[in-house]
Amino acid sequence: MNATDVDEVTTLAQPPTLGWKFSQVFGERALGEEVQEVDIISAIEFDKSGNHLATGDRGGRVVLFERTDLKDNVHRRDLEKADCPINRHPEFCYKTEFQSHEPEFDYLKSLEIEEKINKIRWCQTSNSSLFLLSTNDKTIKFWKVQEKKVKNVSQMNLDRSHALVNGSSPRLYLLNGGCAERSYTNKDFSFPPGGFPSLRLPVVSSKETSLVAKCRRIYAHAHDYHINSISANSDGETFISADDLRINLWNLEISNQSFNIVDVKPSNMEDLTEVITSAEFHPTHCNTLAYSSSKGIIRLIDLRRSALCDNNSLLFQEHGAPVSRSFFTEIIASISDIKFSKDGRHILSRDYMTLKLWDINMNSGPLATFQVHEYLRPKLCDLYENDSIFDKFECCLSGDGLRVATGSYNNLFRVFGCVGGSNEMTTLEASKNPMRRQVQDLARSPRYLSSATGAGRRGTETPGVDGNGNSYDFTTKLLHLAWHPTENSIACAAANSLYMYYA
Repeated sequence: MNATDVDEVTTLAQPPTLGWKFSQVFGERALGEEVQEVDIISAIEFDKSGNHLATGDRGGRVVLFERTDLKDNVHRRDLEKADCPINRHPEFCYKTEFQSHEPEFDYLKSLEIEEKINKIRWCQTSNSSLFLLSTNDKTIKFWKVQEKKVKNVSQMNLDRSHALVNGSSPRLYLLNGGCAERSYTNKDFSFPPGGFPSLRLPVVSSKETSLVAKCRRIYAHAHDYHINSISANSDGETFISADDLRINLWNLEISNQSFNIVDVKPSNMEDLTEVITSAEFHPTHCNTLAYSSSKGIIRLIDLRRSALCDNNSLLFQEHGAPVSRSFFTEIIASISDIKFSKDGRHILSRDYMTLKLWDINMNSGPLATFQVHEYLRPKLCDLYENDSIFDKFECCLSGDGLRVATGSYNNLFRVFGCVGGSNEMTTLEASKNPMRRQVQDLARSPRYLSSATGAGRRGTETPGVDGNGNSYDFTTKLLHLAWHPTENSIACAAANSLYMYYA
């Protein structure tokens, strides 16, 4: 089969464009309501089953949500028997929340460490308990969330209904039938025949259950720079944490020791040319991980090759035309997030302007490049002055690997089809009416970009408009989102609100 045949087969296998609908919102704010800084969501993560969702915020709290639409199985079976249509999509409810991190102060470095949750990662479970890792800039914590039965004393020792004796005034009874109005000697403890009919033993019942979050391990004092990534390994025993210059390997059961597996710190800091921006374990190969850098490079490393993995196995980088370089070239090339596909065959990377999809077996260039912020290219000077050019947008892939998604300004997020030949591009707003701000593509395909483009309004007014006439606001940005591992459902954060959509 030649390349033309492959393209034809791929084109025929294109899935239909999804129609996205609003599902739920948690923490919706009223019109004009001021958002507290501590309530802004800073991390989102589904577990592998898709039955639980975790969010972290700038106040150091972790909030857990649980899927509810799968619990009504009996009613669903009845509908199936009656051949009734079932409008099924993931629905979640609030489960519990806990304070993961508190603000700290490093007295040695005179540095304030904020409580903001940078990343959350779910770990493997062996029972009904839930396990997850959360981190702020310096400290990683391993949490166990489980249901515990609340024990209540449902019956006291004394039957209060028998407090009156032959119509006399009530006497002050003590536990086990004692009375405060008289002193007792040993002879007072003789029991009459048949015992005391009013003597009651306490009955302990455990009808209710409550969720308890317990910190099992604290992994601290291993990073000199701010932690930007954590990733749990598929072996269920280890995880990695990454800061600007180092990646450490941890065992979940050992909190006082870690192994440095990547170190890009030069002997002279003046020679520093790039920093680590994100790191992720392979979903199935416990010896493989990838990390990205501020130069737009992705390195794939094999832990079996050496203890210190400074030499990568594969390097993924797109080489742009020299004539297109400018002062902003390296800044916008910096990768803010990488994700493996579910099967581990592809890596999705997000830089400021684009999404790129890579095949780990082909490092000559990306399989596809998706336009996200090309219309902002004429505004790079303004973006640099207000620091928006350093915003770190996350990305995600669908469980079937057919689509990718990422966030943008104006609380918008974009979904692209990544099957060969697909022109699917949907832009949605994080609101109850996601199609309200639908952006249509310009005359070219969104998948492959040219080096020069005229998209974007000319002028310096702020807020401006993109090439489609839609105004953009740099203060409202959708940085964090996650795709359900098995279904077409996306959870995304707009300030303090969590929106969920399905297709």
